[in-house]
Amino acid sequence: MPRLAIPTRGSRPDVHPVDALPPLRLLPALGLQHVLVAYSGMVTVPLLIGLGLGLPQDQIAVLVTANVFVSGLATLLQTLGVLNTGARLPMVMGSTFTGIGPAIIVGSSGGGLPAVFGATIVAGIVGWVAAPFFSKLLRFFPPIVTGTIIAIIGMSLLPATSNLIAGTDPKAPGFGSPARLLLALATIGLVLGIERLAPPAFRRFGVLTALLVGTLVAIPFGMADFSGAADAPLFGVVRPFEFGIPTFAAAAILPMVVVQAVNMVETTGHVLAIGDITGRTIDERTMTRALRADGASAALAGCFNSFTTVTFGNNVGVVSLTRVVSRYVVAIAGCFFILMGLMPRLGAVIAALPGPVLGGIGVVMFGTVGAIGLKIAAQADLANPRNMLIIAISFGFGLMPTGAPQFYSHLPVAAQTVLGSGIAAGGISAIVLNLLLNHTWGPQDERPAEPVAAEPDEHAIAGHPLALEP
Repeated sequence: MPRLAIPTRGSRPDVHPVDALPPLRLLPALGLQHVLVAYSGMVTVPLLIGLGLGLPQDQIAVLVTANVFVSGLATLLQTLGVLNTGARLPMVMGSTFTGIGPAIIVGSSGGGLPAVFGATIVAGIVGWVAAPFFSKLLRFFPPIVTGTIIAIIGMSLLPATSNLIAGTDPKAPGFGSPARLLLALATIGLVLGIERLAPPAFRRFGVLTALLVGTLVAIPFGMADFSGAADAPLFGVVRPFEFGIPTFAAAAILPMVVVQAVNMVETTGHVLAIGDITGRTIDERTMTRALRADGASAALAGCFNSFTTVTFGNNVGVVSLTRVVSRYVVAIAGCFFILMGLMPRLGAVIAALPGPVLGGIGVVMFGTVGAIGLKIAAQADLANPRNMLIIAISFGFGLMPTGAPQFYSHLPVAAQTVLGSGIAAGGISAIVLNLLLNHTWGPQDERPAEPVAAEPDEHAIAGHPLALEP
């Protein structure tokens, strides 16, 4: 993979590419790619929760803008860090789909949104406190486990692109029309064409270029309508406790704590993937800081009318595809999110981007995350049938909720929260099976021990194929 020659400001040979600052003139466009890829997910979670609770449109709008605003703050916390919180890695933070079901259940049980936000605050605090202990489990995440989890993350997100491409209402005119399918396919083709034919300096803007060109093509066919953006207010304020003072009930807190535990598993996989992409060593301290950012962001979200947050896997794909690994690029994306939370009209413009174009980009991004997972898993000995069993069974648990969403509907809520998340179910399966099959206790066969990947040489980082060239 060719190295991109992106000059950085004040770079020194001993500065890791993650910490290098690209020229200021490039930062807005590089950060905007992350915004465009992540925004649909950020607005979908509060939208679905609001609809599930039967809230009026004005209250749903409050949830959407608050969620984007908090996502920006959380992204800055994760990329820049504050004291001992934040991994200082190029990762976008946003609300998680895992929390949709529990939030609707808690909100419908009589406590309303104050109970949801109170439980979110407590879950965040629990996650922050538990971070150092959870990070000590890194030894239970060898390549076969890490790669499997990351691959499941990517593959389980792929079906969501179908709603963007075809539409969400099968009875609506134009649902799944050839024009929508062709637009998505053309967007994917444009990404491939840029990667294959464009000069290296242009490839880092491939996602942004495909989104803009795809949108321009969609307008004459009536698949992009920005007229509604004019009705959105230009400026707005995100006020804490907009829906009342949070309440704290054990029945509401328990499922949110389970959601936070699931988020910690997902974030662990994303952090290890980013480490592999950037050549940055992920030690226990870095993982603790990343998980603390998850917890702190969730507690902050509960105060500002939002929901539990997690690192976004599709933006891990952006980092891998563009090969721009500077955390300051993602920090600029966080600033954009904050601005959009304070400028609803700007957010409305982004929300009006055509679904088929976003879906085509999603296929590339989510598929890239899955491919990264397979690459990491391949560091293990795949000739070992035990490792193949770990991958096979974990993929089964991981993809079951995607293919059969009601499969666990008769189980208790806590069990549904865990098993209903393919990422959590597949991750737990990979961890447990690795302990059962590859741990040193029990009958041993004559296979040689699986080699341990060598630690990256910090002096060789500058030559890493994904590095920013100083």
